[in-house]
Amino acid sequence: MFENPELVVRRADAGDIEALARLLTALFSIEADFRPDPERQRRGLRAMLDAPDQRCVLVAERDGAVIGMVTGQLVISTAEGAPSALVEDMVVDPARRGQGVGRALLNAIEAWAGDRGATRMQLLADRENAPALAFYQRMGWRPTQLVCWRRGGAPV
Repeated sequence: MFENPELVVRRADAGDIEALARLLTALFSIEADFRPDPERQRRGLRAMLDAPDQRCVLVAERDGAVIGMVTGQLVISTAEGAPSALVEDMVVDPARRGQGVGRALLNAIEAWAGDRGATRMQLLADRENAPALAFYQRMGWRPTQLVCWRRGGAPV
């Protein structure tokens, strides 16, 4: 999907699940609404990988090591009258931040969504994660007036 001499962004496969579960543990450790549970994360990743037409898991690799990931899922937006992409699980290894990894991942997931007719992309970010919010703003994302609500799921 994306490649430069140092960084490769590609679709994940089953062999990446352990590395991705570690990244998700780091992500969910800082998000107030979630808690790390590696077995749940592995199960979710397998489900994502099992539906490649509607879901996408991308990894960023440097020197053969997975250093970041992002996931995307298509839904139909009645407001748009077209598919919309929900971007989730955007995380880069803390030691690799500020090196263009996140930018490469978001650009690649946007290309994936666009290739499938998505006219809008949306994501949720922890309101207390100022570095992530600043990153998304630099990438051209804007907050909306909508508020995310939730019911069910694992207790936090």
